Amino acid sequence: MELGGIHHITAVSGSGPRNLDFYTRVLGLRLIKKTVNQDVPSTYHLFYGDEVGTPGTEMTFFEWPDVPAHVSGSGDVSAIGFAVPGEEALDWWRRRFDAEGVRYGQVEERHGRPVLPFTDPEGQRLQLIAGERPGITPWRNGPVPVEHAIRGFGTVTLTARRLEPTQHVLRDVMGFRAAGEYVLSGGERVFVFETGAGGLGTEVHLAVQPGLRPAQTGIGGVHHVAFRTPDDEQHRQWQQHVARAGLNVTPVIDRYYFRALYFREPGGVLFEISTDGPGFATDEDVAHLGEKLSLPPFLEPHRAEIEAVLPPLELVGVRT
Repeated sequence: MELGGIHHITAVSGSGPRNLDFYTRVLGLRLIKKTVNQDVPSTYHLFYGDEVGTPGTEMTFFEWPDVPAHVSGSGDVSAIGFAVPGEEALDWWRRRFDAEGVRYGQVEERHGRPVLPFTDPEGQRLQLIAGERPGITPWRNGPVPVEHAIRGFGTVTLTARRLEPTQHVLRDVMGFRAAGEYVLSGGERVFVFETGAGGLGTEVHLAVQPGLRPAQTGIGGVHHVAFRTPDDEQHRQWQQHVARAGLNVTPVIDRYYFRALYFREPGGVLFEISTDGPGFATDEDVAHLGEKLSLPPFLEPHRAEIEAVLPPLELVGVRT
């Protein structure tokens, strides 16, 4: 029983239209599912990914316009890394960011790879990482040339005050392996862990910064990080395994497009373990992913009242 890597990362946005514009038009990700937060169905849950919604490419957002801005700190996801094909792609992205007014920093080497840090319009901390990720199908009809397009997640960076508690959960409970360490320009040590086949798409980077106050999740921050397991049977085994480890884990929850379970690691980050299937083509043809509001079966009888309270989510030139 081994996790396959990052499944999806869910963050918080205050504006669905602005979020949609940036992640589809600027970053060239495909809107693969326009649905609602199943626990708060009066709000959007937007999923972006590669052309077919491959697990490990899904950046998702809750649209919560009334919550405060995110406050960074310990127990935080301090960077989301997307893979791009190489250093030539990083040069192309710098030119694109200049043209689009995207804030970005200097290319730095992290864990042996060139990394270009940048932020989205709400301050979400992102990175482009030069390195190949096989098995990903970029959005061919999108605004970014396929040869430079994002290939799903590369890494996720967590920030904690102490190494040992989070390391214990990653290594001894979740089966990650130590894969090296490096030092950031500010002096923080970062410890690298990997699972599955290793490499981009499987790595958690843990930055240790003693003395930080706890993060406060809000607009421009991450809500949770989900990891992959292939099927329902292994997913049930993970639920039992995490419970035996003494972590406060939820029961298995059917999210219709995948099964989920949640627990908070001792450093403060909310983790999820999700199945690879059934997938986002369960209720839409792949050619038409994200074109309409999709609801899981238990919410379908309430479609009229849900649609009545959701704000418009349409942009000129962007298919929604």
